[in-house]
Amino acid sequence: METLSVRFEDGLAHDMEKAMKGFRYATKTEFIREAVRDKIKDLEKEAALVRLQQAYGAGTKKGRKITDEDLHRVREEAAKEIAKELGVELD
Repeated sequence: METLSVRFEDGLAHDMEKAMKGFRYATKTEFIREAVRDKIKDLEKEAALVRLQQAYGAGTKKGRKITDEDLHRVREEAAKEIAKELGVELD
């Protein structure tokens, strides 16, 4: 495990401690690790949505009409990709 040193502004550190008490985090390390994990998941979701938008836009730029079937297929693929990245199994 790698050790990182992080400095926080006083106001942010105070807000973090207040949130920790309100949500019963035992340590700052536990709080920060979960915050980083959540941020990584958010970024992965955002990247998947960008890929979805690019796939949708690619079809319209080629002068091709996007059908409901195309949208359904792309949504299914995006959902599967997001689920895979998050470690969730879909039926």
